[in-house]
Amino acid sequence: MGKFLMKSGSMFVQTAKETKPFKIQQSGSGSDLPPGGEVAPFPVVRRVNSSLAIAMDDDVENGIVGSYQDQPRTFPNMQSKAQVPQILRVFMRIDVRILFVLLLLAFGAVIYIGARTSPIVLFVFSICVLSFFFSIYLTKWVLAKDEGPPEMVQISEAIRDGAEGFFQTQYGTISKMTIILALVILSIYLFRSSTPQQESSGLGRSTSAYVTVAAFLLGALCSGVAGYVGMWVSVRANVRVSSAARRSAREALQVAVRAGGLSAIIVVGMAVIGVTFLYATFYVCFGVGSHGTMKVTDLPLLLVGYGFGASFVALFAQLGGGIYTKAADVGADLVGKVEQGIPEDDPRNPAVIADLVGDNVGDCAARGADLFESIAAEIISAMILGGSMAQRCKIEDPSGFILFPLVVHSFDLVVSSVGILSIRGTRDTGAKVPIEDPMVILQKGYSVTIVLAVVTFGLSTRWLLYTEQAPTAWLNFALCGLVGIITAYLFVWITKYYTDYKHEPVRLLALSSSTGHGTNIIAGISLGLESTALPVLVISVAIISAFWLGRTSGLVDETGSPTGGLFGTAVATMGMLSTAAYVLTMDMFGPIADNAGGIVEMSQQPESVREITDVLDAVGNTTKATTKGFAIGSAALASFLLFSAYMDEVASFAQLPFKEVDIAIPEIFVGGLLGSMLIFLFSAWACSAVGRTAQEVVNEVRRQFIERPGIMDYKEKPDYGRCVSIVASASLREMIKPGALAIISPILIGFLFRLLGQATGQQLLGAKVVASMLMFATVTGILMALFLNTSGGAWDNAKKYIETGALGGKGSECHKAAVTGDTVGDPFKDTAGPSLHVLIKMLATITLVMAPIFL
Repeated sequence: MGKFLMKSGSMFVQTAKETKPFKIQQSGSGSDLPPGGEVAPFPVVRRVNSSLAIAMDDDVENGIVGSYQDQPRTFPNMQSKAQVPQILRVFMRIDVRILFVLLLLAFGAVIYIGARTSPIVLFVFSICVLSFFFSIYLTKWVLAKDEGPPEMVQISEAIRDGAEGFFQTQYGTISKMTIILALVILSIYLFRSSTPQQESSGLGRSTSAYVTVAAFLLGALCSGVAGYVGMWVSVRANVRVSSAARRSAREALQVAVRAGGLSAIIVVGMAVIGVTFLYATFYVCFGVGSHGTMKVTDLPLLLVGYGFGASFVALFAQLGGGIYTKAADVGADLVGKVEQGIPEDDPRNPAVIADLVGDNVGDCAARGADLFESIAAEIISAMILGGSMAQRCKIEDPSGFILFPLVVHSFDLVVSSVGILSIRGTRDTGAKVPIEDPMVILQKGYSVTIVLAVVTFGLSTRWLLYTEQAPTAWLNFALCGLVGIITAYLFVWITKYYTDYKHEPVRLLALSSSTGHGTNIIAGISLGLESTALPVLVISVAIISAFWLGRTSGLVDETGSPTGGLFGTAVATMGMLSTAAYVLTMDMFGPIADNAGGIVEMSQQPESVREITDVLDAVGNTTKATTKGFAIGSAALASFLLFSAYMDEVASFAQLPFKEVDIAIPEIFVGGLLGSMLIFLFSAWACSAVGRTAQEVVNEVRRQFIERPGIMDYKEKPDYGRCVSIVASASLREMIKPGALAIISPILIGFLFRLLGQATGQQLLGAKVVASMLMFATVTGILMALFLNTSGGAWDNAKKYIETGALGGKGSECHKAAVTGDTVGDPFKDTAGPSLHVLIKMLATITLVMAPIFL
């Protein structure tokens, strides 16, 4: 007979140890099981309902003794398609020796192209290749960790099936839309006019069209791979973090960080090597530098399609994944927590698997594509501005100013890797030690990364931005980078202050829950509105400071006018993103820890294990919020750069000066209004999509609780697969309308006002209206995204704070009000908010690519 244990007011039953070893099915590599899959016997600790301790299941009649809870739990296969993507299955059929030879040939071709282009390009390629080897090391390290007992493995497999099945369906839909848009871009470029620079270099319309479409497709492909990597890592790391939490909090933290680091290194490395490969390929193919051919300063304009492809995929990935994860989360919370009073990840909740799947497709896959797009857009815009400035200043070798962004992000891979490795596990002393604050440990790693980033950034500016025309210019640009690094740190700190329950704003929000649901909502909205002030002040100071430092760098054009201001802002943006890999690591840590907590609760591990994963989950909510704040800040600076690049592009095509936009002109002011309206309409459609999908989930969960009353007593099994199916189909359907709005609006507005301008004799009216729309949309979108992300994160952590035992703890009226606030904030922080900063950058890239049709 088992013996009963009492802990923290809950009853546990510890079953007798069985001496007969058992076999489990391994779901992937990395298990530390001995040959044959046999494991040593161990006690299984499960929480049980007090009334259930003596209850018997209907299966007793069939000779199966014990309740449903005490029986081996099985979870359905959620996949509708093959687990491995088609392209990977093709590679897996190739002989290993042949595949190795092909990889060597590909590596040799890359090195050859890099050597033909520039030593700087060769350096970037080398760093990226080394970073991929480092990611392989992290992969082996994470997968070498054990997956825990079989009940954990079964839950993890169900999550993995659901995530991979939805990912393939979602990206199948996105790939079809990508091909259609590629054909539209090809048609536009085949019938557009060429710039004088392109004509002089021999780059005709057809060549330019095919080059842009190829870059667009490569950007979309790399963005999809980045999203897949984020999802692939998270669905394999979650169970390993759960298992590590059974031993120590520090080990669980280390596993989650290294898993997030693996994804981050690959995402950033792919963004850098993708742009570098395109640049080097075009350099070699078009014979850049030879007499009568294209100039090196014209090359960056050929890369804009790459940024557009990355933005396009990131927007739909963020929309679809965000709708999926928040609809499932809202549905699970409203019925499970509020109506039935069961814990968040209780196995009795039919929507719990869908909720856990959503963490992977919404927070990991979508965020990987998002940060990939941020880095790609920033690199390309900075390359365009660097080349343009070098041309105006008549710099003899402009390649340093063009390739500088690639070198900065190469060093980002190095310093972030050091920061990831600085978080180490501790030896088990055998005694129970208090749980360390994971945020303090993560902040130490971030501090290490920042210090190294400052050093490498200074070295990069001296190496690449030194010029005889202005010997001290590199120092000014190094200070611009320092401005960007400080801006990134301040954004992380400000977001942490408004979303971490260790600080006053979230605690006041939690306190407002004690007087009801309405006061919680009011306090959360006011907190979100207030949180926009400090970030805007920081961004404003950063832009002005960087512009002034660049302007006073000593670089002047032919007329003697200072010309380094915009490039100084570009360098500040690079500084802000110079630790992007480590920031993305902290972001990926959040959903992995969240999934780990769900697996621990669903498999009903001891309360001490759940305490560890709860702490990691709360910190993960804060790191996710800080990353979103970081992404918004970088989006603001990157959009400013892309806007400047758009004006240069229009001036180049039209052969007319285009340096300012006068909003006093009625048509241009209307364009600005339309841009602001676009932000609100997009946010409304994104939130309503979550609401409609959540209603379907709520109705389904209620139906199951009514029709299967045995679920609450563990006598019947919930139908998890039904909720997964509902959320998956609804999210794919709902992502189309807001996504189409984002793509069609700038093209339609620009084309219509172009026709109006031709009719009224207002030259460049279409381009000016689109510029106004872009400016207003950027400003409005930044403020809206800050409000949505911060308020949503604060509501979530106010709930977590109460769940630690404060203000009545779990199940209290205060907790129920906090759950309502968290439910309201869910579509804010994980659907509309993250999608907005992707939308801002996408509007900037789509106007840059589609500029010819506005003229």
